Amino acid sequence: MNILFIMYDQLRFDYLGCAGHPHLETPHFDSVAARGVRFTNAYVQSPICGASRMSTYTGRYVSSHGASWNNVPLRVGEWTMGDHLRAAGMECWLIGKTHMKADAKGMARLGLKPDSVIGARQAECGFDVWTRDDGLWAEGPDGFYDSGRSPYNAYLRDKGYPSQNPWADFANAGVDADGDIASGWMFANADKPANIREEDSETPWLTQEAIAFMEQASGPWCAHLSYIKPHWPYIVPAPYHEMFGPDHVPPAVRDEVEREDPHPVYGAYMGNKIAAAFQQDEVRNKVIPAYMGLIKQCDDQLGVLLKYLEDTGQMEDTMIVLTSDHGDYLGDHWLGEKDLFHEQSVKVPLIVYDPRTEADATRGTTCDALVEAIDLAPTFVETAGGEVPDHILEGRSLLPFLHGQRPDWREVAISEFDFSGTPQAVKLGLAPKDCRLFMVFDGRYKMMHAEGGFRPMLFDLQEDPQEFHDLAKGTAHAEIIDRLYDQLAAWGRRCAQRITRSDAEIIAGRGGSLRKGILPFLVDGSEVPGELTSAYRGPAKARYDT
Repeated sequence: MNILFIMYDQLRFDYLGCAGHPHLETPHFDSVAARGVRFTNAYVQSPICGASRMSTYTGRYVSSHGASWNNVPLRVGEWTMGDHLRAAGMECWLIGKTHMKADAKGMARLGLKPDSVIGARQAECGFDVWTRDDGLWAEGPDGFYDSGRSPYNAYLRDKGYPSQNPWADFANAGVDADGDIASGWMFANADKPANIREEDSETPWLTQEAIAFMEQASGPWCAHLSYIKPHWPYIVPAPYHEMFGPDHVPPAVRDEVEREDPHPVYGAYMGNKIAAAFQQDEVRNKVIPAYMGLIKQCDDQLGVLLKYLEDTGQMEDTMIVLTSDHGDYLGDHWLGEKDLFHEQSVKVPLIVYDPRTEADATRGTTCDALVEAIDLAPTFVETAGGEVPDHILEGRSLLPFLHGQRPDWREVAISEFDFSGTPQAVKLGLAPKDCRLFMVFDGRYKMMHAEGGFRPMLFDLQEDPQEFHDLAKGTAHAEIIDRLYDQLAAWGRRCAQRITRSDAEIIAGRGGSLRKGILPFLVDGSEVPGELTSAYRGPAKARYDT
């Protein structure tokens, strides 16, 4: 049994044909859903790339692993998906993006060399690396955003693209009427075709890397194919740049009531430059067709992978998982990007195909359980035949749902967001410790708690599925808010840091010190079995007390 774990970057849950998108056809995503289970209430543990991915890869909440923002290092020694799978006899390889920042100080303190096997895995989030490219090779006055090596740039240079940074000059740029670079960083250029041969663009490149990996691999393996798109820059090569237009752009899901006395954090985000851009129809009419074109290209490349698996006879022994690290507001709720906890941002697609006969009864079905991204790690461990270390992994295996069972399940989904490094924190005058948000969602009511003395936000998704009306502005829902705060408090009291001893080890070790002669607090020894005191009874070896 192998696992092909595919993550798309910034793919919204509702921009798939099988999720009901009115214009975007995704037959290959849909075909995987028809073979497996589509989870309709899947939530990430943080609506930002790095923190979300670290939770997925560790199977732990953000406040447990501590990597709370992009480029915040994942501390050395943190168990990851690769560590758990290798313990179960399955290799775990990376093809694409992780947004992992190595804990260089921690590695140096322990003498872990980055070029050693252990050091490389620590530096790469526990994966063995087939190819890693985080996909943002931006360059400014202070140098490159990413200081690593770009395999994709090297690939493009080998293909003859005449640039030191062909990612910026070709893959994510068009050409204007004067023959100049039309950078994808500018929304005005989103309707132009990227100046690159389609087969050389990022998504086909990673597809071919994945196939090259599978051609040489011997199982069992888990391959984390982590696509860079449809994340911005929003520009796509021909013919995808002209498949969709303004007529395919849905009206923005937003209402003026949201701007009336908004929560201060929400108000700060509605006033940032990203939101200001997406509040313009001309921006949405260019960006969203490009975003849809990027997704269409992802779907076509998924078709290439599925054909490869079919042609090589591997479809019947490969679990396929399709998901995303977060969504994209695209102007909904007066916002752009992600960051907050509306469905467009924190909810993600999750489709799982299990080829085993145990999953036959659930093929082509949906599951509405509250699923979290941290559930994937224990799902993979169980699939690999390992025992799930639930003193470390905070998620729960999804295999019961895939195999037609309805297990006892969580009552709420939790997500966290640390915005201490953002302009919004400065605008609100907050200290870093107060720049933390928490989402608690019970399937109907969604509450956002903000540190720093702010009131919460509350939405009733049954009566208000578009999340327009913040019920926490009044006092009528105090009982619901109190209940959700109780849920948040219970989650906050979870046993998250005792990860070096399992419950089974603790239970097995009870009384162990007694059997090794540690016998405190006895009155005369009769309180315990005689064998425990045998080493302390009998004639004295000598007398020195007189």
